[in-house]
Amino acid sequence: MDQTTPQNPLEQNPQPEFPDQPQQAPGLESQMDPKPDYGEDTYKGFGRLEGKSAIITGGDSGIGRAVALAFAREGADVLISYLPEEEPDADEAVQAVQNSGKKAIKFPGDITDESTCEKMVQQAVQEFGKIDILVNNAAYQMSREGIQGISSEEFEHTFRTNVFAMFYLCKAALPHMQPGSTIINTSSIQAYNPSSSLLAYAATKGAIVNFTKGLAQDAIQQGIRVNTVAPGPVWTPLIPSTMPTEKASQFGQQSPMQRPAQPAELAPAYVFLASQESSYVNGETLGVTGGSPIP
Repeated sequence: MDQTTPQNPLEQNPQPEFPDQPQQAPGLESQMDPKPDYGEDTYKGFGRLEGKSAIITGGDSGIGRAVALAFAREGADVLISYLPEEEPDADEAVQAVQNSGKKAIKFPGDITDESTCEKMVQQAVQEFGKIDILVNNAAYQMSREGIQGISSEEFEHTFRTNVFAMFYLCKAALPHMQPGSTIINTSSIQAYNPSSSLLAYAATKGAIVNFTKGLAQDAIQQGIRVNTVAPGPVWTPLIPSTMPTEKASQFGQQSPMQRPAQPAELAPAYVFLASQESSYVNGETLGVTGGSPIP
C-alpha cells in the first residue's frame, strides 16, 4: 500500500469475496488468503515512542502484530503476549520488531489466569525496567446462531479472555507505570451495534468501553491515561477461525467501505493514543470503523 499518494479507500485493500479457508481457533495469520497487511512494507515511524516500553496482548497476529510493528518503528521495545499454539505467528511478529531495531520479548500463556498476567507484568519490568504502555488487545469470539448455541462455559471463557484478563493486567501493571504512561484497550463497534451471532463477544466489548471510562477517572490521578480503540471489521485470523465459511468469505462487505480494514489501518490509532500527541485525550473511544457510526 503506497502511502505517498492519495488513494481511494474503497479500492486500496482486498475486498470480498475471499477464498474459503476454514481454520481451527485461534487461527494463524500465515494460513490466511489474502495475507493481512500489518504494515511491514509501509509503516514509517517518527520517534513518537522513543525510549518507551510496551506490553501488547494478542501481539502475534492481526491488530496486535500491526501495533507491535508500529510501536517498534516509533522507538518502543515490546513484550508480545500470545497463546502457545500461535508460536509461528509470534515468531514472525518478534522478527518484525527486531528488524525495526527494537527489543522484542515473547510471552506465551493463557491470560485468563491471573497469575499468568502477573508474571507477564513482572517479566516486562525485569526486561525493560518499566512499563509505559499497556495494550489489552487479545480477544476470543465465536459465531453462534442464537443464545441457545452458546454454552455457559464458552460465555464464561469469552469474558475471562476479553474482560477478566484486562482487569488482571491493568491491576498488575499500574503500580509499575509512571505519570505519562498509557493504557489502550481494544473494544469494537460490536459494543454499540451488536450482532446476534456474536452475543457473548459483543457483550464483552460493551464492558470494555465502560471499564475504560471508569478506570480513566481513577488512573488519571496517577497521571496515566486510559482509552480504547473500537475497530469495525478487520481481516485477522479470528475471522476464518471463528466464523462460518460463507460469512468469512463475505466479511466486511456490509461496511460503508464494502471491505474489512487491514491491521495496518488500525495501528496509527494506537500510536496516537500511546503518544504525547493525545495528551488531553482520556476515557475516550476512538472508532476506526470504515464509516459505520458509533455513538
